[in-house]
Amino acid sequence: MVDPDATAEDLDRSSPDSVPMSQAPVTIGYTRIKSHRIAAVRRSSAPPPADEDLLRLVADLLLAAACIDGNTCKRERHSLRKIQARLAGGKVPAWLDKHIVYFDPQTFDLEATTRRLRELPLDQRRYVAELVREICEANNVFDIEEERFLLSVIFALALDPQENSDLVIPTNLASGGIAKRVFDIIFALAVIVFSSPLLLAIAVGVKLSSPGNVLFAQRRYGKNGTVIEVYKFRSMRATENGSIVNQATRSDPRITPFGAFLRRTSLDELPQFFNVLIGNMSVVGPRPHAVAHNEQHKTLILEYMLRHKVKPGITGWAQVNGFRGETDTLEKMIHRVECDLEYIRNYSLWFDIKIVFLTFFGKKVHDNAY
Repeated sequence: MVDPDATAEDLDRSSPDSVPMSQAPVTIGYTRIKSHRIAAVRRSSAPPPADEDLLRLVADLLLAAACIDGNTCKRERHSLRKIQARLAGGKVPAWLDKHIVYFDPQTFDLEATTRRLRELPLDQRRYVAELVREICEANNVFDIEEERFLLSVIFALALDPQENSDLVIPTNLASGGIAKRVFDIIFALAVIVFSSPLLLAIAVGVKLSSPGNVLFAQRRYGKNGTVIEVYKFRSMRATENGSIVNQATRSDPRITPFGAFLRRTSLDELPQFFNVLIGNMSVVGPRPHAVAHNEQHKTLILEYMLRHKVKPGITGWAQVNGFRGETDTLEKMIHRVECDLEYIRNYSLWFDIKIVFLTFFGKKVHDNAY
């Protein structure tokens, strides 16, 4: 349940153009390392015929995918030309290169574009969907908007989404949203009511332990990547602003003795039940990370941003499996994201109840609590 109590201003910057994970390493805070793919994508070998009409339609699909996040980076344009050259038999035709340059995403019509492509055999349609996924991840990030576009393409090409789950991260939360929200409200209200004397005692303890506010609010990403403020009891002496968010480490001198107790017992997280009532967090879900840490990891782990398909949680499947606290190595964050995506794929109300039970009684939940 515990996440680092970062004490600096979250970074708000766009990530630079990146290269595909298969070609070059990325250096952001860790040793040089290639971006990690969480979920394997099976590759087919049935490209559509290389006639001019089909090449133009596929080019439109890929260009629309490249533009879905608002702009097309150099890496996406480079990847698109390589794909078109591959489909055309080795070289991009002059007319197609001009078509790529003057493509207007505002005039793109998915239904009209895919009408002819739907006549292709199933394996060739699957191949086209794989190409769309390839463009979506060309900038080393596969985010929510890109996945939504790919899902639209899968439907438009008459592909069974269940048979293409390697291309997207399906979730059961759409059908269980009401039950989950009711569970969140009832559980959060119960915790706040029954722990109100404890909340007051902790507030007094924080105030007496060091100068500063009782609560600490940090900007983190919520559902669909929107920025929210997450509340917790302040456990550090300093909450200065800066350009880097430093994670709490073992024996961190910034942590007060009382704050260390709060963090070790996860009591510093109690104010987040008010976030649950507000509706920007859930009792169970992927733990929200500081905005700066998201910017750092999203080009290191390909499907990292898909954690934000659902509301962040106070506890989660990663935390009860021991992947909590400081993520001082990329491997730790990879394990956390793997658990988060497993939760999203397999959500059920009973899964939430199991995670809550393990939060209180599990053997691994207190690992790395500092």
